[in-house]
Amino acid sequence: MPGAPGLPNEAAGMPNGAPRMPNSRAPGVLSGTEVGAAGVPLSEFALLDVDRRRRTGVPEVVFGEGKSSEQIFALLAELRARDPEAPALATRCAVGVLDEAATRFPGDTVHADHVAGTVAVGALPPARGNVLVVTAGTTDLRVARECAATLAVLGVRAHVLADVGVAGLGRLLSRLDELRAAECVVVVAGMDGALPSVVAGLVSAPVIGVPTSVGYGVAAGGLAAAASMLASCSPGLVVVNIDNGFGAAAHAAKIIRAVHR
Repeated sequence: MPGAPGLPNEAAGMPNGAPRMPNSRAPGVLSGTEVGAAGVPLSEFALLDVDRRRRTGVPEVVFGEGKSSEQIFALLAELRARDPEAPALATRCAVGVLDEAATRFPGDTVHADHVAGTVAVGALPPARGNVLVVTAGTTDLRVARECAATLAVLGVRAHVLADVGVAGLGRLLSRLDELRAAECVVVVAGMDGALPSVVAGLVSAPVIGVPTSVGYGVAAGGLAAAASMLASCSPGLVVVNIDNGFGAAAHAAKIIRAVHR
């Protein structure tokens, strides 16, 4: 991706080969937190909310789907430059981005998870709390791993317990100690989406249901699982959007932050 005319193709804080995108705001108009609140423009394709971590505890994260690799790397670099104390995260990344990420940020720690489709640039913060991410089936692991990777970036300790769906309920019941030790449980399930209701009826911790797009025919790309979770008889079950491991992690991190405040 060529740099803009008259601008260097590399600059401090930018990955190798990614152009420094010019900010369009007039000099001296905004400064400090005002600049962060107003957003930082990158060329014509993004307006980064670099103040979000301070406001909400959850920083802006790059949604990689639909973006070019150059856009993703430029966004990650700018997030790191603006908030060097925290890692920058991109989700839904293509294989090419995952393979290339480490070479684009040679002076930084890079965590690329090919199952989750996530790239984290920067050292992970110390982990606290205890979140258990549970999947109904092996095919739900992509979403579960996205959740776990996001929690790691947010400084939350997470473990994944895979393939304990309701078709073989003994698998879940044999891990009750782990379930009940968690301060928050994220349950990822497709098909009938029944597992979150079961878990919510077994533990006192908050439970977050994540419907996935896994399933045949009338599973309807996760709509059946989402409807089942939303109609749950287990009180207190919170449900996020289909395949939204990131959103579940953001909510779980806020729970952990409140517990350990």
